Amino acid sequence: MVHTFRYDDRPVAIKILIPESTSEATPECKANFQREVNLLSKMEHNNIIKFVAASVEPTMILVTELMEGGSLQKHLKNMYPITFCLEQCLSYALEISQAMEYLHANGIIHRDLKPGNLLLTKDHNHVKLADFGVARDFGDEMTCEAGTYRYMAPEVMSKDPLPKGAKKSYDHKADVFSFALTLWSLITNQIPFKDRIDLMAAYATKNNIRPSLDELPEEIVPLLQSCWMEDPKLRPEFKEITETLIRILQNIYTKKINDLASIKETAKSEAQTSRENENMTMESETMDEKKPKKKCKIKRFFAYFRSCIAF
Repeated sequence: MVHTFRYDDRPVAIKILIPESTSEATPECKANFQREVNLLSKMEHNNIIKFVAASVEPTMILVTELMEGGSLQKHLKNMYPITFCLEQCLSYALEISQAMEYLHANGIIHRDLKPGNLLLTKDHNHVKLADFGVARDFGDEMTCEAGTYRYMAPEVMSKDPLPKGAKKSYDHKADVFSFALTLWSLITNQIPFKDRIDLMAAYATKNNIRPSLDELPEEIVPLLQSCWMEDPKLRPEFKEITETLIRILQNIYTKKINDLASIKETAKSEAQTSRENENMTMESETMDEKKPKKKCKIKRFFAYFRSCIAF
């Protein structure tokens, strides 16, 4: 449950954890809350939600900066079926990748990367990563499935229940897979595996089924394919993803600049041709105006000549 409030004379978001009374919370719930506060309070990145304060008693409360643009998921839903232009999608993707690159460089796995955990600024120009409730350090053992089935990496999901005390074996590359599905949603403005219930969507990825790449911009297809590879070791690091996104954006902007320059050159050439045609027309009209005057002089000469003969 999230509320807006003012703290130190600035707008903030207040997240109240359930149950509202700390005394009723389980040890696991308290541990998760403490972990989220510890992780978020250490984060210093332009594309990660800023920690403001936290309280344990009488209620577990997390206070962060207020992102007035709401979640990316909600914004996509409101604009459906319209989609973002490719440049805007890639701009968001670059900021997400940079935030995840920072997390991984600091030894943190998010484990629940999805549009619902990405918040927009008021002008919708920038995006920030939020919700570190299930985040873990690289050194932590993964004891269960974590995240959202629809965006979950195949190695995180178990087809059969884990035996008691068994551990999951996956690492930070699970975030890369979730990034791929998030980027696909961002470009298409569709939910991955929308015709399947959440659990069945996870079974689909486990069986190496991926969302359709038909009609997607060809520039982005290789990146998606590499990020959602079944083998986590074959997926790129976020540093590589960031570099790829920058390169794609540079190519797009370079092409636009070249196209614009070509349009300007064509317009300039057409204008020059038009001026030359106008000059030729004016010269032709001037010559036409002069010709009758010459004929008139000749006529007057012959008239004078005839009068002299008559005399």
